[in-house]
Amino acid sequence: MSTALRPSACPGLLRIVQALDGGICRIKLNGGSISADQADAVAEAAEQFGGAIEATNRANLQIRGIGEQSAALIERLLAAGLGPRTAAGDDVRNLMLSPAAGIDRQMQVDTRGLAEQILDTLQSHPRFHELSAKFAVQLDGGEALAMLEHPHDLWLSAFERDGETWLAFGLAGCPTDRALGAVALEHGHALVVAVLELFLALARPEQTRMRHLLDELPMPAFLEQLNTRLPIKPLSDWQRTAGADDLHIGVHPQNNAGQVYIGAVPALGRLDPAMLRGAAQLARRFGNGSLRFTPWQSLLVPDVDTSDAVQVLEGLEQLNLLTRAAEPLSRLIACSGASGCGKGLADTKQDARHLATLLPSALNVHLSGCPRSCAAAHCAPVTLLAVNPGHYDLYFRDATLPGFGALHARNLTIEAAATLLAARARSPIDA
Repeated sequence: MSTALRPSACPGLLRIVQALDGGICRIKLNGGSISADQADAVAEAAEQFGGAIEATNRANLQIRGIGEQSAALIERLLAAGLGPRTAAGDDVRNLMLSPAAGIDRQMQVDTRGLAEQILDTLQSHPRFHELSAKFAVQLDGGEALAMLEHPHDLWLSAFERDGETWLAFGLAGCPTDRALGAVALEHGHALVVAVLELFLALARPEQTRMRHLLDELPMPAFLEQLNTRLPIKPLSDWQRTAGADDLHIGVHPQNNAGQVYIGAVPALGRLDPAMLRGAAQLARRFGNGSLRFTPWQSLLVPDVDTSDAVQVLEGLEQLNLLTRAAEPLSRLIACSGASGCGKGLADTKQDARHLATLLPSALNVHLSGCPRSCAAAHCAPVTLLAVNPGHYDLYFRDATLPGFGALHARNLTIEAAATLLAARARSPIDA
């Protein structure tokens, strides 16, 4: 496979981008899914050519700390079937599904067939290879386990009305936003193609994301042109409802009786090869021989018989994976920080581990080494933004404010931040 790629700061499987701690190779997983054999190949590649394995917030994997032998690493991963069909198709495989696609008890439709069709088109149509490596699509089947806060250039969300399945859709936002309209399920693929073709026809080269185009072109004007390409149903009374919290961790029933999926969180998204290999072995022995990664930087073992759930849970815990939502470390997000990134102003991974020991209960906190917020695609309830080593500004999410939200305190040590957060958690106002 030719590896002549356009320049980009985004890592891919074929484009290893250098960071402070070495090269980063990002492995895009179809629907977040990876076979146990492929997981073993990633573990072996990390052992031989790199260092840490990371679960990303788009349900992919990456290997970081890669040295000189990057070509051999790429060949190893391609041989395991983890690459794109063509080199130019790697960047555009940004299609996010629910980690529980096809098995979720609340789902309206199994999105995996449509997802395969969309991914095939993204890779096989040269016109779509012009899209930015960050341009992203979300296909939501109405599952309870779904990341609904990550903004996407195009999102589709399934719902049922009068016995028919429809796909609500929107641009430059999330499924919790007001939908622009809906199309029949059988027109889902045509909608994606039409939106992407229209975007490429209207956007200037510097307008790489849908939001850039819509800053200049009114949404109704885009929708009017889209309506000439396929029939769109007006939709004024639809609202995507969120599922329960913490469905990505612990044991949860599937839509097929007698089976569960089991979620586990590698602390701060980092796995070592033994963890990944061990999880793959559990999937072989008790599941369907595959793992699914999630936008919460966790993994699922699907299709486990209910009678085997305790054994799988214990196996994951023995691998030092977190399986209880009450564990503070299971709720913390941290970028690579100063130890891995030249822009990081603090060692966020180390500080997050310290913070977890100080918090009296589990809180959703994001530690960011700089304003770019690489580790969290959404605005977390609490953000600690590094200002220098060991010191952070504290923000609380505020829907009326952009960025991280409302600035609450400046230049806090981790200990001071923990004290403030513990007091806020105890406050009856915030209960």
